[in-house]
Amino acid sequence: MEQLKHRTRPTAWGLVQSVFHTLILLGLTSGLGCTAFQRKMMYYPKVAPSDELEQFAKSKGLMRWVSPDGRNIGWRKPARTQPPLGTALITHGNGCCAVQRFDFANPLRESAGMDVFILEYPGFGDRPGAPSEGAMFAAAEEAFQALPKAAPVYLVGESLGTSVAARLAGDHPEVFGVVMFAPFNSLVDVAQHHLKILPASWLMGDRFESEKYLRRYHGPLAIIVGGRDQVVPAKFGRRLFDGYHGPKRFWMAPLAVHKEVHLQGTAYWEEILAFWSAHEVGGRLSSEFPASDATGIFARRPLR
Repeated sequence: MEQLKHRTRPTAWGLVQSVFHTLILLGLTSGLGCTAFQRKMMYYPKVAPSDELEQFAKSKGLMRWVSPDGRNIGWRKPARTQPPLGTALITHGNGCCAVQRFDFANPLRESAGMDVFILEYPGFGDRPGAPSEGAMFAAAEEAFQALPKAAPVYLVGESLGTSVAARLAGDHPEVFGVVMFAPFNSLVDVAQHHLKILPASWLMGDRFESEKYLRRYHGPLAIIVGGRDQVVPAKFGRRLFDGYHGPKRFWMAPLAVHKEVHLQGTAYWEEILAFWSAHEVGGRLSSEFPASDATGIFARRPLR
């Protein structure tokens, strides 16, 4: 999808440092104007005409996912064998659009027998609207309600989308499992890391407080971070992991920069799926699986 339109930026998502330096230069404009400007600088959606998205999706075996009232809300890829063993909802990161996360769909479909659904946010791809924390959470809730519930539901979050997944998990504790690639405990903390001495907590409107959302969720949580991630350094994923009190596993991809964290081989999915499965006891979630720093396959496998 190289031809997708998006604003040029020097880093992957967020541009937190540039956002707030610009705000300072503009005199820290107050009120709604400041919030609107923050959002314009913070979100970098890839957009494309519908026919271009349809063509790319078809080449990857994806189909449109529509809401009950007929609106496009993302993409889907059914399991080869029906009925599926599970349902996976993918919440992608900033700087891309939903159709580009076909690479998540394949292992979940092939290895786990899941129906896969990829949420599109307002203002991304060809979905109307403008991105914001509230708009993304509302779209995620709508998508969750539209999912088939006959099979267990799992959440797969990437980068900024990990906070969307955290919010869904907190609002729907019946979720059977969550995996997060390059997550953070709070976007405010990530911003403060980049801003150094400037008060990020005073400046941010969209805060994405993942640690807070997960307090209401008690199922299995898998976290994968990149050892060379300078956009969301690994310590923020570690903070989220340390603050979570349910069953959990932590992996480090030591050579991965931000955009590579999810680009591992298929073997790590076997560990994640086994971890999720270990907590399914009679259809209920168990917390008996020990919390671990298991580096597992990441310690012995190169990036792919």
